[in-house]
Amino acid sequence: MLPLTLPSINFTSLSVLDLSSNKFTSTIPPWLFNLTKLENLDLSYNSLTGKLPDSLGYLKSLRYLNLSGNSLEGPIPKSIGNLTSLEEFNLGGNQMSGIIPESLGELSSLVSLDIFGNKWEGAITEAHFAKLGGLRKVLIGNYPRNISFSLVFNISSDWVPPFKLRYLEIRSCQLGPKFPTWLRNQTELTTVVLLNARISGTIPDWFLQLDLQLDELSLADNQLSGRVPNSLRFSYDSLVDLSSNCYEGPLPLWSSNISRLYLRDNRFSWPILHNIGQVMPNLTQLDISTNSLSGSIPLFLGNLSQLQVILISNNLLSGEIPHFWNNIPSLVSIDLSNNSLSGTIQRSLSSLTSLEFLGLSSNNFSGEVPSLKNCTYLNILDLGDNKFSGPILASIGESMPNLQILSLRSNSFTGSIPLKLCGLSALHILDFSHNNLFGNIPHCIGNIPTNIGNLESIETLDLSKNKLSGYSIPQSMVSLTFLNHLNLSYNNLSGKIATGNQFHTFVDPSIYEGNPGLSSCPLPIVCQVNVGAPQVPSGDGGEDDDSKLEKLQFVISLVIGFCAGFWGVFGTLAMKRSWRYAYFHFLDKVKDAVFYFVSAIGTYLRKRS
Repeated sequence: MLPLTLPSINFTSLSVLDLSSNKFTSTIPPWLFNLTKLENLDLSYNSLTGKLPDSLGYLKSLRYLNLSGNSLEGPIPKSIGNLTSLEEFNLGGNQMSGIIPESLGELSSLVSLDIFGNKWEGAITEAHFAKLGGLRKVLIGNYPRNISFSLVFNISSDWVPPFKLRYLEIRSCQLGPKFPTWLRNQTELTTVVLLNARISGTIPDWFLQLDLQLDELSLADNQLSGRVPNSLRFSYDSLVDLSSNCYEGPLPLWSSNISRLYLRDNRFSWPILHNIGQVMPNLTQLDISTNSLSGSIPLFLGNLSQLQVILISNNLLSGEIPHFWNNIPSLVSIDLSNNSLSGTIQRSLSSLTSLEFLGLSSNNFSGEVPSLKNCTYLNILDLGDNKFSGPILASIGESMPNLQILSLRSNSFTGSIPLKLCGLSALHILDFSHNNLFGNIPHCIGNIPTNIGNLESIETLDLSKNKLSGYSIPQSMVSLTFLNHLNLSYNNLSGKIATGNQFHTFVDPSIYEGNPGLSSCPLPIVCQVNVGAPQVPSGDGGEDDDSKLEKLQFVISLVIGFCAGFWGVFGTLAMKRSWRYAYFHFLDKVKDAVFYFVSAIGTYLRKRS
């Protein structure tokens, strides 16, 4: 870390200063505002703190000002209005707050305004844009969806802006309840992002009549309703996100130019249209989860040969999966969970060598799971709540070194737990509960202490309701220091329960009950208090305060422990836009990745209750 100190030579004639992407700390030094001939100032992506001083207004020659990606605080100084030559102004990704000054509207040369990713409050009015006739790009708002709407657009319905925007992005601001009428003359728009803006009703006819050719249309997290208009036009490799609204009827079919389509969490019904693969053959990412889609998965979905992400979970789909996996070789994420799909899993699934997420849980799949040994990049494998049978494949442990979540719960798997699973060093959640497994707990989490480190990341271990046996719960399990959720109930275990480390916190007798041969508890006093009154989870899903607290602690600690490993796997993808959507568009771009993980854990906990 370096302070931004006064240079030893005279820079008063300097016109360009680019110190971006360094490790400068402290506040912006006062000497910088003596460089009155500066035209280009870039201090982005450092660690600068403090407030922007009024002396910023001295830099009247500035045409480019980029302070994004720092930790600046406080409001924009009113003196910003003095910078009438400024063409690009970027404060994105700081911690600034307060009321945006109306003097911003004096920046008559401004072309690009990015004040996104801060905590503004108050109102945006016509005065903020009064003289911005050359404005082409605007980004205002914040990423989180659960923040308070402290910034409100208070603009008259008959206001005609002086500018013609090409790029508009407004997130998590009070823009509604009506679709903003001041867009009526914005005939040059190519990107429209009005996300989480409290807009309700339908997309108005006048917006459709603008006849825009859009690169991106994102209207997610609003209360838009009715049927989606089919008359919208899109450019090649475009993105459409209408997630989390109230749209009804059949899925819309648009241009073949669309590559990323997100329609999750609406009220779409009807079967998936059979010609979707013909009308939109260039789709790379398709999310139609959490709707009311019925019928079967159409065979023609296999025409989407470029598909990387397919998310169809939480619908009413039935029937078998068509034989089309060989036609979609680039798939990275598949989520078909929470439907009524049936049949067996095809061996061709193993041909998906790029697959990283496979979710088939809560369906009616049956038969033995085929070898997935070619899916060496899998991070999450969730086959829970089905009717699978046969042994657990040892190849899971041999060929999937990146696996972080492995859930086979509530099936009919038989045999012993393969020792090869000890090789899953990245595993965070292991859930084999509610099966017919027998034999000992594998040595790597039991009696070969030298290998205990192989599963050192385990945070959840649930082997309950099987037929596992063995003398004692191995003392070596106390070396699993990240373990915060354990359930070994209803097996045939005997002997003493392990003690030490976090095992002192596993005081709920219900996690050991149903093993009549177990002779002690990690905390004898607690056990004595609870004799005759075991805390058995109720059949109706109710739970006491201790159970709720346990789940809360589980989620919090799991998220904290998971982040490092999660970003180690996915962080390198954050800079590539198309892949960023592939991995993180579950809940909106990169900064929502943790929120997605918490949601997945929430789903997991609901299944357990």
